[in-house]
Amino acid sequence: MAVYNYKAVAPDGRTVVGRIDALNIVDLELRLRRMELDLVSGEPVSNRNLFAAGGVPRREIIHFCFHLELLVRAGVPILEGLADLRDSLEHPRFREVVASLVESIEGGQKLSQAMASQNKVFNKVFVSLIRAGEATGRLPTVLQSLTESLKWEDELASQTKKLIMYPAFVGTIVLSATFFLMIYMVPQLKQFVKNMGQVLPMQTQILFFVSDLLVSYWYVALLLPIVFALGLRVLLYRNPLARIRFDAVKLRLPFIGDILRKIILSRFANTFALLYASGIPILESIRTTQDVVGNLIVRQGLERVEQLISEGQNVTAAFHSIGFFPPLVIRMLRVGESTGALDDALINVSYFYNRDVKESVEKVQQLIEPMLTVVLGCLLGWIMLSVLGPVYDVISKIKT
Repeated sequence: MAVYNYKAVAPDGRTVVGRIDALNIVDLELRLRRMELDLVSGEPVSNRNLFAAGGVPRREIIHFCFHLELLVRAGVPILEGLADLRDSLEHPRFREVVASLVESIEGGQKLSQAMASQNKVFNKVFVSLIRAGEATGRLPTVLQSLTESLKWEDELASQTKKLIMYPAFVGTIVLSATFFLMIYMVPQLKQFVKNMGQVLPMQTQILFFVSDLLVSYWYVALLLPIVFALGLRVLLYRNPLARIRFDAVKLRLPFIGDILRKIILSRFANTFALLYASGIPILESIRTTQDVVGNLIVRQGLERVEQLISEGQNVTAAFHSIGFFPPLVIRMLRVGESTGALDDALINVSYFYNRDVKESVEKVQQLIEPMLTVVLGCLLGWIMLSVLGPVYDVISKIKT
């Protein structure tokens, strides 16, 4: 099946441009007609762009789950509900995905099977929950839970971005200011200081040496961080051992590591509770959560938990044995397991860590600003002292 770029006209006269899979130009026209679009032109794409975005924004999926839940709860058949949603979507990529779901269901597949074929949009957790909702007849409830979970993930992602973007922004300003001083200001003052005939102190010699290096090899200073980042990415992608060690280092970073650990625990508890509450067995729930924690160290711990439970240990003992989960999680697991309300206990854990993550991010941001200000002040102080020190010595000798 080839990929076609198409240009079509909607019933209201709008021009619609997008990309969709089709066997040939006739199949493309039929597929667009099902989407109530009239084909104007279509051309096959010879090669997919390696860097093309294949995903869909989380907000689009949140709206999709919310509206599909309302339609299903109102008694509208799945196929008709998806067709209505397909016609109301504005995001071209997601419109194609929903159109593919409609075609797959018309071909005899279930909703979960159709979503499984769109694994770039609907992950394993999503598909597993939809499958459980279909099996238990609780699809509206599952869709409601998915909507709330996706909203929570969106908020969590926002908190994570705050943690990363603010230090990166301020750090970039500090480095840019230092680079400007070394490249532009220091060379102008260098000749003036040398003409005084003074013996330059060590810090001044070091400053001029660093400035000369940056003036001569400024492109190396700019390219080195990019090359390092790309090299690290390739190394982590191709070397599993390096990825494990890198993930371990991230969890041990001061300030940041503790927040990352809380984010992982919050995501795990929320996903595990959602899967278990939907009727998915514990072992399958743990196996599914291994794909969402985003850390190989934690993933290995969950694999060990799965193995211990399959060997006959209870849930609390299995989680306690790997040593990653703090006493709060273990205590809540014990209470949930003994009372039969494991999903409620895990939701409480997720709520606690979600609130804790917000507070920790705010505290770190309050600490980062004065710390970076101190760093910038020290750099400026070192530059000014190194340049003005010899000038002050000459002035003091003239006075005497």
